[in-house]
Amino acid sequence: MGEGYLPIADHGLIGDLRTVALVGGDGTIDWYCSPSFDAPSVFAAILDAERGGSFELSAVSAERTKQFYFPDTNVLITRFFTEEGVGEVQDFMPVCDDSGEVDRHRLIRRVVCTRGTAGFQVRIAPRFDYGAQPHTARLAEGVALFESATLSLALTATVPLDCDGRDAWTEFKLTEGESAVFALDRVGGQIAPRGCAHAEAEREFAGTVAYWRRWLSASRYRGRWREMVHRSALTLKLLTYAPTGAIVAAPTTSLPERVGGERNWDYRYVWIRDAAFCVYALLRLGFTREAKGFMDFIKDRVHHRDDPPLQVLYGIDGRTRVPERELPHLEGYRRSAPVRIGNAAATQLQLDIYGALIDSIYLYDKWCEPISSHDWDAVSELADWVCAHWDQPDEGVWETRGGRRKFLYSRLMCWVAIERAMRMAQHRGLPADLARWRRSRDEIYRRIMARGWSPTRHAFVQHEETDVLDAAVLMMPLTKFIAPTDPKWLSTLDALAADLVSDSLVYRYDPQVSPDGLHGEEGTFSICSFWYVEALTRAGRLDDARLVFEKMLTYANHLGLYAEQISTTGEQQGNFPQAFTHLALISAAFNLDRALG
Repeated sequence: MGEGYLPIADHGLIGDLRTVALVGGDGTIDWYCSPSFDAPSVFAAILDAERGGSFELSAVSAERTKQFYFPDTNVLITRFFTEEGVGEVQDFMPVCDDSGEVDRHRLIRRVVCTRGTAGFQVRIAPRFDYGAQPHTARLAEGVALFESATLSLALTATVPLDCDGRDAWTEFKLTEGESAVFALDRVGGQIAPRGCAHAEAEREFAGTVAYWRRWLSASRYRGRWREMVHRSALTLKLLTYAPTGAIVAAPTTSLPERVGGERNWDYRYVWIRDAAFCVYALLRLGFTREAKGFMDFIKDRVHHRDDPPLQVLYGIDGRTRVPERELPHLEGYRRSAPVRIGNAAATQLQLDIYGALIDSIYLYDKWCEPISSHDWDAVSELADWVCAHWDQPDEGVWETRGGRRKFLYSRLMCWVAIERAMRMAQHRGLPADLARWRRSRDEIYRRIMARGWSPTRHAFVQHEETDVLDAAVLMMPLTKFIAPTDPKWLSTLDALAADLVSDSLVYRYDPQVSPDGLHGEEGTFSICSFWYVEALTRAGRLDDARLVFEKMLTYANHLGLYAEQISTTGEQQGNFPQAFTHLALISAAFNLDRALG
């Protein structure tokens, strides 16, 4: 492992529905942005061990550590086993209401000696604005104040602190039953530094546990994989930005898809294509409030009259500008440069997003509440736009940077957009140009069947005029475009298994035979692996589907979390944890459970 860097998977996640922190298995917080997911980092040691900044908290001479979530919550426990005793750190961020405290973004680290005695060492070393902005640190009445031009933080503790003008630190020893509390707050304006005494820490701990358990109690899932499904649901809730209902693709930026490679992207934004998967998964589990919040965010984007009418992704507050730039002063995770913030994919043309959006609105209309007449007008305009533009080449679902092509998946989701709009119109008797929509829908179908099928490969392929396979076609039966037992589909499923599947894990495509404008290889794509489970399930291959699903579960980290990809050696790669993967896990588990009976 690279010096100074834990494996990506050796982390847990805590948050307050506005931002999150990654806590390593060694007790170090090495990723934290304040005051929101997409704000500049305060701790970014995961992207530069020397310059990124971190909050270290560990037991002295710990021989081993264990990490787990307090049951049915997002409260993270890291345990340290030493020769003299056992200690643990309880990490959590209280979830506040709309009171003045919501902007404090309090991060509490409660240290407890559970057996014998244990010594602890702490160093808090913030590096503001991705390590680019200078700051000062001082002690004032026992509080460590870290002040920069744009952000100030206060660290309070129940043990004495030392400070050198930049960092703060302390060492202390606890005996069985004793504890110490550290609280990191964003301060400034109306938010003053405030201590967190033992009694308050206990109340905050109990309140945070109660919040997560109360939220999870709304789940209707009672199937075979309850623990994994519920952990995925809790993770998705953590990735939700409460003020707008947006769900970020992942809470990190630039964690590499391959160590040493250039495939490093900023995922702290909202992708339209997540809409269908998000709404489907949340509604299936019974979380109608979250589905409505995300749906409101998505619907607000629909009414913007632009051409094209939708962006691929948006900021968590709905903003359209997320310019991409590199941070050359950071070396990247295990020297995997560049480190990027912002995402240029926002300006790409990806036609599949229209199918994802309209499908999510269709599901919401069907399972939650009827959409308004105002929203229907917007859906109709989108369907009309798709009818006029579906045959354009685009960058596709994988956001390739090797030029536009006529991707099968883009055509497929344009078909979905029109077909779902037709279903809503016919079911509710809503006004629509059904004759035009039907012509376009059928034309897309025939086009896919004629030019998306390769007689040579006996399979549906990535784009027109190629024989390259692509795991995105796994969505064909999932979207009900083709029967899951159609001979052409079963032949495609076999071809994908031969070319892109490795021990249940699925590659997106082979970049050597389908250049995507970037150098290097990548790992298997975890969402595709769960799509594969669903495709096998719908094809009636239940033994295969269950084995693939169970194998895929073994690739989760110790807390049940997944990054975007998995390497040849089984290491998690890419931004972590990834919402898309956890959405797909929920969907695969739900449908496999139902098929198994």
